[in-house]
Amino acid sequence: MTERPNIGILLDYEGGGSFSKRPHYALRTIYFDAIWNAGGTPVGIPYIEAATDKFIQLCAGFVFPGGTYPFPARLYGESENGPETLHPRFKFEEHLMGHLINENQPVLGVCAGMQVMAGLYGGTFYRNLHDAVETDIDHLNHRPAEQCAHGVDVVSGSHLHSVLGVTQILVNTAHNEALNNNPDGLMINAIAEDGVVEGVEIPNKRFCLGVQWHPEFFATDGDAHFNLFTALVDAAKQDS
Repeated sequence: MTERPNIGILLDYEGGGSFSKRPHYALRTIYFDAIWNAGGTPVGIPYIEAATDKFIQLCAGFVFPGGTYPFPARLYGESENGPETLHPRFKFEEHLMGHLINENQPVLGVCAGMQVMAGLYGGTFYRNLHDAVETDIDHLNHRPAEQCAHGVDVVSGSHLHSVLGVTQILVNTAHNEALNNNPDGLMINAIAEDGVVEGVEIPNKRFCLGVQWHPEFFATDGDAHFNLFTALVDAAKQDS
């Protein structure tokens, strides 16, 4: 029996809310279920920079999940108006992902996680894509995340293509921002019907993919979305 590799999942952060009035970590269980069902052992990762090397030793692959939290002005191509305090999640997420990419560790970025990946390579974003892009697609979408909202064209020959096994796929959507450039060192691998970027990857890495949609809601055996998690786990097994 093949041993399950540990897959780190970056936790989300709340300064205060229904769980506690004090800062706490939180994340939907669906991410953990997706990794377990794909053959990995999910491990929640807190924001402790001093433990970065320990996290990398412990886990053979990582998931950077979606979330709603502020990015710094530079990711929108804007000048900072004085010293800018980074959100705790973004600060640690950028730090950890940079280390993982440099060490060629398997990484899957989902929605905001994809944007952090692109930002490391000089990607900038629309704050509100509907103010900048003429489209009939409501990318923010108020329907349940379990429902597909629009189609995406997957670039033939990309790593994403080899993982999904399709050149077109229906996806859900819940993002108000979108990549607005094509930085060096980053490959755009998926585009919505209206031209909005829906996926990126870093060429020549074992596994470094980011998607703007939420495949964890379709993580069942036989679904192309689930392939993102099984492929991540398979890549992690090479080191475990």
